[in-house]
Amino acid sequence: MDPQEQLERIKFGTVDFITDADFLKKLKKSSETKKPLKIKLGADPNRPDIHLGHTVVINKLKIIQDLGHHIQFLIGDFTALIGDPTGKNTTRPILSREEINENAKSYAEQIFKILDPEKTEIVYNSSWLLKLTSIDFIKLSAKYTVAQMLERDDFTNRYKSGTPIGLHEFMYPLCQGYDSVALNSDLELGGTDQKFNLLVGRDLQSAYGQAPQCILTMPILEGLDGVNKMSKSLDNYIGVNESPKDMFGKTMRVSDELMFRWYELLTDLKPSEVLQLKTDVQNKNKHPREVKVNLAKFLVQRFHSAAAAQNAEDEFNRIFVDKGMPDEIPEFETHPEEIGLVQLMTKVGLSDSNGEATRLITGGAVSIDQQKISDSKLKLKLESGQKLVIKAGKKKFTKVVVK
Repeated sequence: MDPQEQLERIKFGTVDFITDADFLKKLKKSSETKKPLKIKLGADPNRPDIHLGHTVVINKLKIIQDLGHHIQFLIGDFTALIGDPTGKNTTRPILSREEINENAKSYAEQIFKILDPEKTEIVYNSSWLLKLTSIDFIKLSAKYTVAQMLERDDFTNRYKSGTPIGLHEFMYPLCQGYDSVALNSDLELGGTDQKFNLLVGRDLQSAYGQAPQCILTMPILEGLDGVNKMSKSLDNYIGVNESPKDMFGKTMRVSDELMFRWYELLTDLKPSEVLQLKTDVQNKNKHPREVKVNLAKFLVQRFHSAAAAQNAEDEFNRIFVDKGMPDEIPEFETHPEEIGLVQLMTKVGLSDSNGEATRLITGGAVSIDQQKISDSKLKLKLESGQKLVIKAGKKKFTKVVVK
């Protein structure tokens, strides 16, 4: 792509881009000199695993990587010792070196499910920040004022409310900003909550005589509910290490509207291709389910394999389209007895109560060995050696094994 086309491709789906003119100049120079731009994304290894919400920025990094630019994925093993105060109402607990090292290893493995490991440089900011002397840190802290730090909303709110702010927390954005100086980055990516930290990097580069980096921020990804930020605490997330079956099934639960937002933020489709998908659905040239299946298969293939994606689709179709049964069904062992279907469903965990089981049966949502049952007073005589598969609703299956 020529520089202008690259700019438009990179800007697609972003929230902040500072600035178009500066980055276009960098792209033109890169094209003329045949020298790729240095693209930085930093992450503190505060957790051992990530979900799709965390991959929005990494997906954008992959798009830039495919355009031929040099990716520097920075693991903040030094800054994690401080703790990013962004969006926090209290001082974050400091992680141990052992926790940081273990999380960093896991994080690196997971990002390579998206990025090309042979074209990605992994860097650790301890490699330069640990070398700074106390005099170096004093000189660094002299580059910013307390007033500038208090421009951050989270610092301002904590200061006004009397909530303590550790002096070390002021060092966090300075250290993150110094990372850009150490790497001489041309563009830094981050979430919208990182905008202040990214701007500090831009300012510090100028202070150290470098050309200031440009800044790109990506939006927060809504979770499966389509309303709230994807979060484990809200149980509206898809983890990148989840099974192909769960990843596919959860993706098929998202709304048609959210589906297109996920296409924009999580896939490598061009803006024109996403727009064409929307148009095809609106004009009824494509069924929304078909488009959603392709999204689910893309995600499973990215984090697992093409074969896993096809198997997940086949499994989904057996359960929800062909009304078949999944390959793996949980088993419940019991002894010979005569028992009501309602009581058995509650016993094996297909319902939370006898009342719920009754409602499922009378509502036509229960079957035994693929035969629909509508009699909530049905009695079953379970005999030794017998096996029967009970289905409740669309997703719950249990194989009852009589010993």
